[in-house]
Amino acid sequence: MTEAIKILKDNLKDETVVVAVSGGPDSMVLLEIVNKLKKELNLNIVCAHVNHKLRTESDEEAEMVKAYCAKKGIIFKYMTITSYSKKNFHHDARVKRYAFFEKCVKECQAKHLLTAHHGDDLMETILMRIVRGANFKSYAGFSEKIENKTYTILRPLIHYTKDEVDEYAKKHKIPFRVDASNSSDKYTRNRFRKYITPRLKEEDKNVHHKFYKFSKLILQYEEYLSKDADKIFHKVFKNKKLDIEKFNKLDDIIQTQIINRILKKYYPNDLDLITDKHQNLIYKIIRSEKPNLEVSLPNHKLAIKAYNEFYIEERKKLATYNIELVDRITLPNGKMIELMEKATDNSNYTIKLNSKEVKKPLFIRTKLDGDKIEIKGLNGSKKVKDVFIDEKITKKERDLWPILVDSDEKVLWIPGLKKSKFDKQKKENYDIIVKYH
Repeated sequence: MTEAIKILKDNLKDETVVVAVSGGPDSMVLLEIVNKLKKELNLNIVCAHVNHKLRTESDEEAEMVKAYCAKKGIIFKYMTITSYSKKNFHHDARVKRYAFFEKCVKECQAKHLLTAHHGDDLMETILMRIVRGANFKSYAGFSEKIENKTYTILRPLIHYTKDEVDEYAKKHKIPFRVDASNSSDKYTRNRFRKYITPRLKEEDKNVHHKFYKFSKLILQYEEYLSKDADKIFHKVFKNKKLDIEKFNKLDDIIQTQIINRILKKYYPNDLDLITDKHQNLIYKIIRSEKPNLEVSLPNHKLAIKAYNEFYIEERKKLATYNIELVDRITLPNGKMIELMEKATDNSNYTIKLNSKEVKKPLFIRTKLDGDKIEIKGLNGSKKVKDVFIDEKITKKERDLWPILVDSDEKVLWIPGLKKSKFDKQKKENYDIIVKYH
């Protein structure tokens, strides 16, 4: 474990360090090595263990890690996960696990979080992402060192294979437990671990070093490209919206960098959920000639194109309404509709009606499929949908835009946009005045 010890010595000194420990051979070996350097590097070691409560052995494993820490004088911190998302168990478990690790780092004012990812883990991660599709940076798998705002994640075992770690554990009689589920073909990673990486090792027993080199190379290219993208990003992405016209003038590789930055803002800890499929859909709607499009993204988000803008937002339950117009109504879009006694305004923000020509009561509602309006000064009717398109109203705005109708569902007014033939001039007879503001 010479390389692991060197990494630890180069990075740790006179500090508190948190070690993520599952109880398996990898993390127990890491904890043992760090503990051996405790005096030399003047370390205060905190062991962070998560009990996933998925197997009957989980409690016993937690007790084993706790007993080891008590024997070695290591601080033991413990968390139990009691429930998981049904849609993506592994992702949910990882999010909760790392949230606990970060909590330990913060409470202990630690500078480093150590994890026991080894060379085989890196190979599996890279291969899985290539097969499922990912963004360019994700093909690097994970790095030896990740600098966060207040602490650094360090992976000292990244240069070793799983077999080398297991041999070290047995040689030094380090206690550990083996998770039986790691041999199940149910999980994708296990299938790569059992059937793919062993074949690669048959070709070259040190193939994990080649994968590490591949990973570093991708990260180097990514860093180089990032410098150009950083200069451009805030010129094309402002107020959480991408200027599509400016974006389309960029080189393809810089466009990819820009999109990845936007995605990172909305998936800071789970960018792995975004696959090639999602990215291709994003590019497709951005480059489409259609003015208003949207596609679904993981974790209840929507990627939206609205004319010359692209943005991502949380998917919200569509708010519809149908309210009788009595006095004054505050609308979901933040605007107000109210009955007035008099008005001098002749714009599209005020309408005057004769109650003898419409059927009361009047209602303010959201649009319905098939809505048509007989526009003032225009022979015939026009679809409300087409009015929205002509006025360049985004799809998001259309869903909440108010429509004034009578009791026969006759569209009288699209406030702020178009009035129907039922609107009256000052010299004409009217007894209803409605204002939108």
